Amino acid sequence: METSLKHLIVDGNNVGRAWGDTGKLWRKNADAARALVVERTRIWHDAMAWRVSVVFDGRGAELSISKPAGESTFLVAYSPSGVTADTVIEQWVSHSRNAGDCVVVTADRALRDTVSAMGAETIGSQTLREWIQRAEDSAQRRIERLRANP
Repeated sequence: METSLKHLIVDGNNVGRAWGDTGKLWRKNADAARALVVERTRIWHDAMAWRVSVVFDGRGAELSISKPAGESTFLVAYSPSGVTADTVIEQWVSHSRNAGDCVVVTADRALRDTVSAMGAETIGSQTLREWIQRAEDSAQRRIERLRANP
């Protein structure tokens, strides 16, 4: 029997503006803030072995998807111009094999209600920050144990 990976889907603009430091950076340099959101969510991907997709609002005529680390389980997407990231996220959840495997990160009430109705779990941006911090702490403890017992 095939086991499915949990899929963390991050509303990138929403989360980037909600985190204090990236929110401030967003007003000065949105590209740098986006890069920081991607870098932080990659920590969760690497530590927890989940699929992670960070979706930002429109850039260009069609959906743009990149794999910044060359891994198919870590994606950064930009919705087409005129289409919101929320719409892309809703479509991904609705087309997933099992919406219950999806965890959507957003504070957008309409998006939360829609994906929850499909069976996805939703969390807020601060919860994601806490998850990432715990993953970093856990990785650091593992490294320290390896160094202590070579």
